[in-house]
Amino acid sequence: MNGPPPASFPAFDVSKSERADALTVVGLTVTYRIRGRDREVLHDISLRVRRGEAYGLVGESGCGKSTMAMATLRYLPRNGKVKAGKILIAGQDVQALDADALRNLRATAISMVYQDPGRALNPSMTIARQVAEAFEAAGATRNEALTRTLEMLKRVRIAAPERVMDSYPHQLSGGMQQRVVIAMALASNPALLILDEPTTGLDATVEAEVLDLVAQLRKELGTAVLFISHNLAVIGRMCERVGVLYAGKLVEEGATQDVFARPRHPYTVGLLRCLPTSGRSKTLERLDTIAGQLPAPGSVTQGCIYAERCRLADDRCRREAPPPHRVAAAHGDQMSRCHYHERALELPRANADVPAPRTHADKAVQAQAASSGALVLRAERVSKTFHVSGVAVKAVDDVSLDLATGETLGLVGESGSGKTTLAKLMLGLLAPDAGSVLELDGTPLPARVTRRNDEQVKSLQIVFQNPDSALNRSHSVKRLIGRALSRLAALRGAAQDERLAALTAAVRLPDRYLGARTRQLSGGLKQRVAIARAFAGEPRVVVCDEPTSALDVSVQASILNLLADLQRERGVSYVFISHDLHVVRYLSDRIAVLYLGRLLEIGPAAAVFDGPHHPYTEALLSSAPALDATAHGERIRLSGEVPSPAAPPSGCVFHTRCPRKLGALCEQQDPPFVDAGDGHRIRCHIPLHDLRALQGAARDA
Repeated sequence: MNGPPPASFPAFDVSKSERADALTVVGLTVTYRIRGRDREVLHDISLRVRRGEAYGLVGESGCGKSTMAMATLRYLPRNGKVKAGKILIAGQDVQALDADALRNLRATAISMVYQDPGRALNPSMTIARQVAEAFEAAGATRNEALTRTLEMLKRVRIAAPERVMDSYPHQLSGGMQQRVVIAMALASNPALLILDEPTTGLDATVEAEVLDLVAQLRKELGTAVLFISHNLAVIGRMCERVGVLYAGKLVEEGATQDVFARPRHPYTVGLLRCLPTSGRSKTLERLDTIAGQLPAPGSVTQGCIYAERCRLADDRCRREAPPPHRVAAAHGDQMSRCHYHERALELPRANADVPAPRTHADKAVQAQAASSGALVLRAERVSKTFHVSGVAVKAVDDVSLDLATGETLGLVGESGSGKTTLAKLMLGLLAPDAGSVLELDGTPLPARVTRRNDEQVKSLQIVFQNPDSALNRSHSVKRLIGRALSRLAALRGAAQDERLAALTAAVRLPDRYLGARTRQLSGGLKQRVAIARAFAGEPRVVVCDEPTSALDVSVQASILNLLADLQRERGVSYVFISHDLHVVRYLSDRIAVLYLGRLLEIGPAAAVFDGPHHPYTEALLSSAPALDATAHGERIRLSGEVPSPAAPPSGCVFHTRCPRKLGALCEQQDPPFVDAGDGHRIRCHIPLHDLRALQGAARDA
């Protein structure tokens, strides 16, 4: 696939690279120069990635995962340096290479795919030009590069590759952009491919397609993969071995099945317990959390670096740094840096002293309130049409739903399904089409937020996905929350200060952060500030638009617990939007499934997830990664791309991709809603008993 390297590149030692591991790291220590001092961000890391192997690297933000990738590529920032140790890629010592040899190594032996494909692609260049450049860097001529570009785009399963080659990045979906970046990364047939959070922000079906693609190309090309992610389920699905980083140290390593089934370090145990895995719900149990914060780089000089957050730690842990203990496990050796690794699974849970989840009696009271008409929000036949270049685009099409007091309604569906547009219609940020009805407490709700009274505005608030884009970086936390409180006429002076203290206590935000600017806060603390601001006016409904997608599992667990606590204490209702179906199931009482602006299914969370469900819901659920790879059976692969809302299909809007399509009936007639009982409704031509039988057989296969 590759041509000879350019004459300006030194010859690459092919014989050595074919014999050696794809990546070998021995005793790696990396420091950053911060305020005149060298601070260690990686300490004595040793690992190897065998040829053709997938190795996962997990841990919280700030633990050193991306620094590990940058050191491997020799891309450390100017204030970073390798203090000790060796990095070998395909047998070549990266630190010993001169500039030309390093350029050759990057062009022929190693590639990297970053988290945000939009930032990795040049917006002013066509896809053909960008991918062809990768082949030219490996020695191909211009014509050869264009030919290979077409072949590679086909290989990464891009439909209509000729059209895509003539496109610019902004004309492609996120999933398509990521496929293009992967095509560029594989142009040199590298010995090692580094993937740094490659699926964060992608919806479940696109994420599954990208992961399938990586697995297939690994099999075809024999490329080794270093997979960096905070999504443990993705690592469980993709990687044979896994390493757990904490504060710059490798604290556990082994076969992924062994580490996830029987972790031997308290930190790994804590991460796994944070996950809202299949079947877990806020009504049954709270998520476990990891108390405290990562230590500052270089701040721990003796003892175990995890001791201050570990519920097994004793004086020995604070005095003696644990050596790497190695034990034989089911699928190979397992290493743990813990004095008490054999007792790691005995780690006591963190939530023994917090309020219990809602009891069955509480659930019965809530259900009775909902059935008696205690609705806080109602949307009836809501539509929204945009006009783009003279073409009518229906982003939301005839959606009807309601929300009870103290209830969470989860909105799920692929990107472009209309979830965020529907939320903006409820908030009054967009005006719906004529004939749409919105009501708050049974009273008509003006379409525009500018026409709503103060009480209506306070009643509906939002928490955004990225708090950085919603919070003014130049203001202190106290001012950000205080400005929201200042809009309440009854609160002045001491009363406002008292309310501020109550709010920060409710969201578990320590007083010491009130004077800080948001740029000084972690992602989890920023999201707590955003939640406190949303709750300042005692809202009736809070829209949560992907509020945890960019957070580590430990921070995500604390935010989900916080939202559940606030709901139980204050009776607030949530509209919860997320691509993570496990998170949606944990927090939601009911689920609404949207596709191309249409509501295809709605009902209690357990009924929607357990089935029978719409074929689209079935495909979404089968695409969600799980620690247990057999949790959902075989993944259902949807054919083609999501149709354009400017030209939706006739009949059932899902029929062009539906694996269970009946034929002309689905193509010509819009299906009615069918009642599956207990408020569960499915919009499908397939009879319920047939859906139940088909989906039961698929799960058993």
